[in-house]
Amino acid sequence: MRTITVNDAFQQGYKYELTEPEGKNFDPEFTPELTPQEMLELGVFEGDYFGEVPAEFPKAWFKKAKLGKWGKDPSLNFFTIAASKPLEYWEAKGWINKQDPMGWFQWYCRYYLGRRSEDDARQIKRWKAIQRHVAQVKKNCEQGDFSCRPRQRQALLHWAIDSRKL
Repeated sequence: MRTITVNDAFQQGYKYELTEPEGKNFDPEFTPELTPQEMLELGVFEGDYFGEVPAEFPKAWFKKAKLGKWGKDPSLNFFTIAASKPLEYWEAKGWINKQDPMGWFQWYCRYYLGRRSEDDARQIKRWKAIQRHVAQVKKNCEQGDFSCRPRQRQALLHWAIDSRKL
């Protein structure tokens, strides 16, 4: 077991334990298709989710990541379209938990590393709810037609669902 201590713009002195091996022993109902590294390399969150590369995550995740130099840049997204709501929107909806103040992707990165927490069930429930968008893309688009519903496809990438395969 390893302890991670976070000291960044969002959290000071936050500690968590890695109780599972990296990328293993996920809840059986949580089956993401992309790793955090793959998501960052494909292009998600307009290249500006963390602002700066977090020291708590492996450097390898960011070697080929599509990161913006001056804030959000939709051209860095795989589907070159903005598909994110601002953090304030998520906070207003009550979807942000104190342990992961940047939201779902931060939770997923930490979960992927091996952290398990009391918030896992809620976040997995949210991830499962996004599956409705998979059904909409499949119903309305020809497989592989990236011009069909690109915003929805990009949003699915933000949730570790590989919409390139739809």
